[in-house]
Amino acid sequence: MKTIAKWGVLTCLLFAGSGWTAEGHLRLFESGKEGYPRYRIPSLVVMKSGALLAVCEGRADGGGLTGNVDLVCKRSTNNGRTWSALARVADLGKDTVGNQAVLVDAQTGVVWIAHTVSPGGELEAAITRGETLRSTRVYVTHSRDEGKTWSLPRDITAEVKRPGWTWYGCGPGVGLQLKNGRLFFPCYHAEGKKGQTYRSHSIFSDDHGKTWQLGGSAGRLNGESQALQRRDGSIYLNARTSGKGPLAKSIVESRDNGQTWTAKKIDRALYDPPCQASLLKLTPADGRPRWLFCHPAGPGRRNLTIRLSVDEGRTWTGGSLLLRKGDSQYSSMALLSNGRMGVLYDCWEDNNYQIHFTTVAPREVR
Repeated sequence: MKTIAKWGVLTCLLFAGSGWTAEGHLRLFESGKEGYPRYRIPSLVVMKSGALLAVCEGRADGGGLTGNVDLVCKRSTNNGRTWSALARVADLGKDTVGNQAVLVDAQTGVVWIAHTVSPGGELEAAITRGETLRSTRVYVTHSRDEGKTWSLPRDITAEVKRPGWTWYGCGPGVGLQLKNGRLFFPCYHAEGKKGQTYRSHSIFSDDHGKTWQLGGSAGRLNGESQALQRRDGSIYLNARTSGKGPLAKSIVESRDNGQTWTAKKIDRALYDPPCQASLLKLTPADGRPRWLFCHPAGPGRRNLTIRLSVDEGRTWTGGSLLLRKGDSQYSSMALLSNGRMGVLYDCWEDNNYQIHFTTVAPREVR
């Protein structure tokens, strides 16, 4: 890893890829290598040039989302066949930088990452209960050269976090740009006495990231979220069901670009261990969107599966593909310039978490 400046300019050096399995899965972020004992929480986007950007948490202390955690990235300019060396996106000393969501502004080409920063010496549970002197704060970081260099993280907490909220997360995974140009990130937070409930919400920018605003909050027990926009302009938000909710995804919708949300519905067709899951929209030549949903299909966090919807998330009966047998966790999907789908996911393997990359032809999900 080559670091030019701790806070700002970071250079990625392209190297010949290795480590592909016979099944076509690459261990892209290998825990214990390139400076970090553990990697988790994948985000994958395709940038304006067609280059790929993979982002995740580099956990310097090797445990969960506590202690010294940085955001790190790798780039690929050939649809994932080879990748750059690892580079840091954001490093705030001993604090915990993570829970990121990534999007690309299609108009400007700027890559935006919304992420959080928590006091590194505190546990998530203590922050959630409001027992710490410092709470979780919200930041944005951006790149104007497709992930080769990154801005300093900018604190937007005052714009997007309400008093009384304790724990906070962005995504994790990706955001999206709405039809009206709005940059939109699905997020979630803990609120109430001792932070006893989680809710999803959105944050957005209508001026290409200069300023950020807080959207509406959704139903109780909604956690980690991903979203897509339908042809009619409504937003579909798919959330992890927190607490003692059913083992199925929570669904809410917005018809005003994230300002307000419908009452929560439980989609029992979408198993939730619970765990984060990812979404991807494809628009074939016939103009009829095909939505893909990637999640551990169970039992528990096992058997990573991609499911197909041909009616914009109303049902998920279009087909499925088992991507990985055994342990599987968080995921992120993107449509590559060659027409294949890239999937970045983490899993427990060789006594640690690893982050793998693979590609799939959309026609395989049937």
